[in-house]
Amino acid sequence: MAKITLKGNPVNTSGNLPVKGCKAPDFLLVKSDLTTLRLSELNSEKIILNIFPSLDTSVCATAVRKFNQLAAGRTNVLVLAISKDLPFAHGRFCSTEGITNVVTLSGFRDTAFGKAYGIDIVDGPMAGLYARSVVVIDESGHVVYNQLVPEIGQEPDYDSALKVL
Repeated sequence: MAKITLKGNPVNTSGNLPVKGCKAPDFLLVKSDLTTLRLSELNSEKIILNIFPSLDTSVCATAVRKFNQLAAGRTNVLVLAISKDLPFAHGRFCSTEGITNVVTLSGFRDTAFGKAYGIDIVDGPMAGLYARSVVVIDESGHVVYNQLVPEIGQEPDYDSALKVL
């Protein structure tokens, strides 16, 4: 169980992020068109998992926008924006914001992703949502970077995540 904060108040997660060097756990999440995507379906790409509580918060929306901008023009890099928001909300957000370089995914159907990545918030007002975190996976499917953002209201460290690419 990892400890983070929400506005300075302690919050716990269900576990810990996958460690650097390990094989990234497979997952099955829902795209905005209601089809599913498994990590194992993605081959020979560097993948950034931008995981967050909800697009309805300003920091989460900012992170999706920033990763969208930072991914533009990068070859062989795929950004997956992951929350428990419904796929309809993801689609609406991306069309309104002009997000084209990010694939949004929802964990609303299956609880396995949050458990496998240790990012389910288990207490506090955001219990049941994902903790803000970033995981970068290399072309062979191994974790090369991870960050569990210590304060839910803070943005992730974009530079460090992109540096490993």
